[in-house]
Amino acid sequence: MTTEELLRAAEWNRRVKSDRVFLNNPVVMQGLGLAPLIVAASTLQNAWILSVAVLLLLTPSRMLAAFLTRLPFFRFRGLTYAASAAVVYIAVFFVLRRIYLPAQLGLLGLYLPLLCADPIVLKRYERPQRERVKTAMKKGLLTALGYVLVLLVTGALRELLSTGSILNKEVFQTPLFPLAAQPIGGFFVLALLVAVWRGFVGLIKQQLSMEVSAAHE
Repeated sequence: MTTEELLRAAEWNRRVKSDRVFLNNPVVMQGLGLAPLIVAASTLQNAWILSVAVLLLLTPSRMLAAFLTRLPFFRFRGLTYAASAAVVYIAVFFVLRRIYLPAQLGLLGLYLPLLCADPIVLKRYERPQRERVKTAMKKGLLTALGYVLVLLVTGALRELLSTGSILNKEVFQTPLFPLAAQPIGGFFVLALLVAVWRGFVGLIKQQLSMEVSAAHE
C-alpha cells in the first residue's frame, strides 16, 4: 500500500470513528448498553426517562473519571470509572425525582441505577491511554447522543408493535407484535433494528470511501 493510500485510509477511518451517533454508534457497532434496551425500554416513555438519565450521567461521569485518572494516586481505572458514575448518579437520581413521579421511575426497576456499571460507561477504562477532560466531554456527549438515539427508536418501535399506539395515540387498531413488550420481543426488535442500521452504515461507509478516493485522485 502506497503512502497516499495509507493517508486515504487514515482519513476515512477518522471520519467514521468521529461519528459516534450513526456510523460508529456504541450500541449498533459495539453492542454496548444492551440490557436497558432489551428489558427496560419497552415504551417510548421508558426510553425517554432512560435517555434523560444517560444524558445527565454519561458525560459528567466520564469527565470526572478522566480528571481522577490523571492524578498520581488513582491507578485503578475500572474502579475509578465505576465510582465516578455512582457519585454522579446520586445527583442524577435527585434530578430525575423532581422531573418524574416515583411510579414512572419504578417502571425501570434496577436498570436505572445499573447504568453506573453499564459497559457503555465503563468501556473507556479498558484503554491504557489516559483521556483528557476536554476529550472526555466531547466523546462522552457524542456517545450519549448515539445511545439516546437507539433508546428512543427502540422504545417507539416496541410500543408501536406491542400496543399499536405511541404515547397513547392509536396508530394501528390491533397490535402487530404483542411480544415486543417483553424482553424476548425486545431482543428480536433490537436485532432487526441493528441489522437494518448496519446495512445503511455499510452503504454510507462505501460512499465515504469512494469520496475520499476521488478527492485524492
